Amino acid sequence: MARFSILTRSTAMALCLPGTAALADLTSADVWSDWKAYMTSAGYQVSANEATSGGTLTVTDLNMSIQFAEDEAEGAASIAMEALRFVEQGDGSVSIELPAQTSVDVIMTPEAGDSATFSINFDQTDPVMNATGEPGDLTYEYSASAAAMAMSGLTIDGVPVPEDIAKVSFALSDLAYTVQTTVGDLRTLKQDMSVAGVNYDVAFTDPAGEGKFKLVGAMQGIAMDGSGVLPLDSDPQDMNAMLSAGLDFDGTFTSNGGNYELTFNGPEGSGTANSTSEGGEISIAMDTGGLNYGVQQRNVDFNMLITEFPLPLSISAAKIGTSLMMPLQKSSDPQDFGIEVLLSDFTMSDMIWGLFDPAGQLPRDPASLLVDLSGQAKVLFNFLDPTQAAILEQTGATPGELNALTLNALELEAAGAKLTGEGAFTFDNSDLVTFDGMPRPLGGIDLNLVGGNGLLDKLVGMGLVPEDQAMGARMMMGLFAVPGDAPDTLNSRIEVNPEGHVLANGQRIR
Repeated sequence: MARFSILTRSTAMALCLPGTAALADLTSADVWSDWKAYMTSAGYQVSANEATSGGTLTVTDLNMSIQFAEDEAEGAASIAMEALRFVEQGDGSVSIELPAQTSVDVIMTPEAGDSATFSINFDQTDPVMNATGEPGDLTYEYSASAAAMAMSGLTIDGVPVPEDIAKVSFALSDLAYTVQTTVGDLRTLKQDMSVAGVNYDVAFTDPAGEGKFKLVGAMQGIAMDGSGVLPLDSDPQDMNAMLSAGLDFDGTFTSNGGNYELTFNGPEGSGTANSTSEGGEISIAMDTGGLNYGVQQRNVDFNMLITEFPLPLSISAAKIGTSLMMPLQKSSDPQDFGIEVLLSDFTMSDMIWGLFDPAGQLPRDPASLLVDLSGQAKVLFNFLDPTQAAILEQTGATPGELNALTLNALELEAAGAKLTGEGAFTFDNSDLVTFDGMPRPLGGIDLNLVGGNGLLDKLVGMGLVPEDQAMGARMMMGLFAVPGDAPDTLNSRIEVNPEGHVLANGQRIR
């Protein structure tokens, strides 16, 4: 599917409106040549018959195929189009007449497990695609009133699987896609896309009758914008080599909302689930500096009912998100990394609360969590180089060195208590003795707890925490924390000094 998305972008490389001024008259051969070069640089082998008549270049029996491997799985995909027509418009632009249907054939052959083959049929309604510009600097615009993708012809180890056993389909409405591609030593892309709505229907049934799964959902107001730099001659399956050759891309995907309904049953049980959200965002960027990834959803509601648990489960949150930043390539210098987890205004239904707090002793205010970490580390091998990864697995060598870690923010608020914190440490990797194999830290962290004793009293009163365990917890809080100015407030500073001593509020504890 990742390779098919490359084709979709290419098939959706799109037109400049007639009112746009072209830098020079563009020929149909120019556009076809650019298309072939792009697909070849993406790892495809392209074959086709070409015929030119006047200002029209007709491409028939077009086939684009690619071999790919991931971990222990291997496979191939081939994309077939009966015909493409590149028609010069007389105003410096070229119209690209696309077929109404495109077929993608996929073969998966893992080292262990069942092999599989299937096709993906891509249908378009009223597709329009034009190109303007000049060779080496083209702008495409594509639009379609509707498009659909559906899986067909699935076989497992050569045995055909009926369509009522396995179904995957997507329906899209009001598609628009624009991309500018500039070719020099590298290929530079700037692109944006919008889709008014997507409906999907996925269903699988175990032929042995041991279970089935069905997922139906929709998303609205999808948009994407991004840019990228692609090497012209690197192997697209060797991501480490592509990064070294100049690969650089970033993109943001947003939606205005969505919903889904899930039903399932099997030997382990059965149930239903549904969810809605008011939108979200996915962002991703990769270059020699590393990978940046983030995902977030807004106003999420989730409901579930399963046979093993006869009460309905309902939860909601104003915001759910996570982000990750990590280096990917070996470097003798420390590189930045970071991770953030966010859960805002999380609530559960009273029915769930009633399972462990039937008397309502705990405050049921919305809970929130924020963990924001950043730091620096030396990466001692290339994460995306499969040869180096195999050597690391065989030898058990250390993949990296932690040099610094900063807690930018810790915020946890739930059941009437709130914990906050921040701090920073550096690490001396030349000293693995002081802390029993761990690099020696230097620095400190400040923590603040409000309402901790009150929450502990309630948990004891509810019978969830035995009195002796509560006493042990209070002793630990007394050892590591000091009372704050406000009632039921505890402050703590944990630090490691240059001598390797661990201090709690100035008192040495190690």
